[in-house]
Amino acid sequence: MKNVEIKVEGNILTIKVDLTKEFGPSSSGKTIIIASTEGNVPIDGHEEAKIGLNVYKKKIA
Repeated sequence: MKNVEIKVEGNILTIKVDLTKEFGPSSSGKTIIIASTEGNVPIDGHEEAKIGLNVYKKKIA
């Protein structure tokens, strides 16, 4: 995972992302990646549940 912190307390999932970080352009080159789980990943303690997250912003020309 890039810049994604997930925490489970009981049945509550909390996702933390630092919006000031950047990881370069997406594969299409149209956006800048801020955070990603890099696919669907299981949630600890709740393997039947998965998370797939992408956070991005438009590339400024």
